[in-house]
Amino acid sequence: MLAAAIVMFREVLEAALIVAVVLGAGRGIPGRNRWVATGICLGLGSAAVVAVLASVASRSFSGEAQAWLNAIILLAAVGMLAWHNIWMRTHGRELAGEIRAVGEQVLSGQRPVLALMIITWVAVMREGSEAVLFLWAIAAGGDRTFDLLSGGVAGMMAGAGVGGLLYLGLLRIPLRHFFSVTSAMILLLAAGLSAQAAGFLNQLGVLPSLGTAIWNTSAILSQSSLPGQLLHILVGYIARPSGIELVFYAGTVLVILLLMYRQGRNPPARS
Repeated sequence: MLAAAIVMFREVLEAALIVAVVLGAGRGIPGRNRWVATGICLGLGSAAVVAVLASVASRSFSGEAQAWLNAIILLAAVGMLAWHNIWMRTHGRELAGEIRAVGEQVLSGQRPVLALMIITWVAVMREGSEAVLFLWAIAAGGDRTFDLLSGGVAGMMAGAGVGGLLYLGLLRIPLRHFFSVTSAMILLLAAGLSAQAAGFLNQLGVLPSLGTAIWNTSAILSQSSLPGQLLHILVGYIARPSGIELVFYAGTVLVILLLMYRQGRNPPARS
């Protein structure tokens, strides 16, 4: 539940911030709200299509094929989470500037007002599709459907609420520090998903175990307990991890941190 809430909160807040920038950049443009609302509806509809296709695909696989699908989805989610943290390291502020520039061009007549709808549509569709992929990966890792849905709804409402308050100027938080905290949480979530994917691939005989039950902390914190389940879903806690799971977990953390560090030292060139 907690992992789903964090993922949805982050994705919805990012979409809400982009929508807020579009609305701010579009002040004075006739029909601004209608075009932005249409973009939001189209984005949500596109994300819903992705969710339906994912559900159909999941029901079409069973047994070993289901294990392969779970491993692929988990690794795809790890890749998306990694790219997300690395890209946002330097491009967040640049993105807002580009959106404001488009708004100015629409206001001056250099671009059609349709551009506001397209930006909103793409932003909501992208964040919504990423959320679907991440939630599917969390479900593949063992989260129960009810916990997944309740956590997702809670995160979505919180993200939309905070985004709205920020737009209205009723809430002021240092977004740089806020996204640093959520990026750290997403880093651990990605590492946990990576370890779970390694577990599936080991079961399929694709990867060696490199040793089973490297340690056993079940007596201290059982993985079947509520805190153990939360930590398993949120940061990939495994009471009796195999060697390959530890390798994937530590490797994912190190690779993402290294790429984030290099990206931070090499900011995008300004045109």
